[in-house]
Amino acid sequence: MRVISSAELRNNMKKYLDLAASEQIIIQRGKTETFVLQKQEYLEPDEDLKRAISAEELLERVTPRIKKMFDK
Repeated sequence: MRVISSAELRNNMKKYLDLAASEQIIIQRGKTETFVLQKQEYLEPDEDLKRAISAEELLERVTPRIKKMFDK
């Protein structure tokens, strides 16, 4: 991880984009703003991911079962 200023990034953009391929670059802008520059990987969906459900779907499925358990 490297910490640089926004001016340093502006002056050496290619250098830091190349470095971001293998490490996280923290960009400090002034005293109150901080940004992270890092490579974003695209993940190919596998079988587990294809079967995944959202949190909302999970709640819809689990809530009735929990209620049924406590109604007994």
